[in-house]
Amino acid sequence: MPASGPASAFWPAFWRGFRVMIPLWLGMVPFAVAYAVTARASGLSVWETQMMSLTVFAGASQFAAAGLFAGYGMAGGASALGIVATTFLLNARHLLYGLSLSRQVTLTRPQRLIAAQFLTDEAYGMVTVKGGQEPGGPSFGYVLGAELSLYVVWNASTLLGALGGAVLPSPEALGVGVIFPLAFLGLLVPMLRGRVTVLVALASGLAAWGLSRVLPGGLVILLAGVGGALLGAWLTGRKTAVQEAGA
Repeated sequence: MPASGPASAFWPAFWRGFRVMIPLWLGMVPFAVAYAVTARASGLSVWETQMMSLTVFAGASQFAAAGLFAGYGMAGGASALGIVATTFLLNARHLLYGLSLSRQVTLTRPQRLIAAQFLTDEAYGMVTVKGGQEPGGPSFGYVLGAELSLYVVWNASTLLGALGGAVLPSPEALGVGVIFPLAFLGLLVPMLRGRVTVLVALASGLAAWGLSRVLPGGLVILLAGVGGALLGAWLTGRKTAVQEAGA
C-alpha cells in the first residue's frame, strides 16, 4: 500500500530543509571546533564537551558557559546560577524566533517542543526566507530538516574539536568570522521592500548597536526585535489609515 497523507509528505520536505542549510556548513564547522577547544581548555572532558553540544545546541551560550566553567567553584568564579543566567540572556532572542515561526508554520504541541529544542539563528533565518518557496508554506518536516542539518554538523565538528582541536587553526586564522554575518545580510536584503521595511531595519539596527554597548547580545536582539516589530506595526497601521482616508 503506498504511503499517503502527512507521513508521505514529511520526508521530501525534511530533505529540502536539510539541503537548504548546506551553504552554511562551512561557517559552522570551525566555530564548533573552537567551542570544543575552549571547553577542553576549561577542564571539561571530551564526553562533557560533546554532551553540551548534544543537549544545549546553542553556539554563543556554549562558548560563554565553557569559559565560565573554568572558574566554577573557585573564589570569585562563576556560580551555577550565574552560568544559567548568562546562557538564558544569550538565548532570549529565541522567544522572538518562536513567536515568528508560530505564525508561519502550523505545529502540534509535541512538534513545537521538538522544533524549539533545535532552533538556531541560521535555521530560523533560512526557514523564514526560503520556506516561502515550499508548497503551502514551510511544514514541520521542512523546519526540522533545516534544524537537524546544522545539528548534525555542529555535533560532528564538536567531536572533531574535542579530540584533535589543539592541532587545528583557529576560526580567526581561517577568516570564517564573516560567513554568518554575510549569510544573514544576504537573507535580509531581499526582504527590504518598501519604505516601511527599510525604516524598520535601519531603526532596529541602530537600536541593537546602541543597546549592545550596555546589554548582553541575546537581550539586545530581543529588545531590538520587539521594538522593531512594534515600530513596523505602527507604521503599517498608519499607512493603512492614510490610504483609507484618501480613498
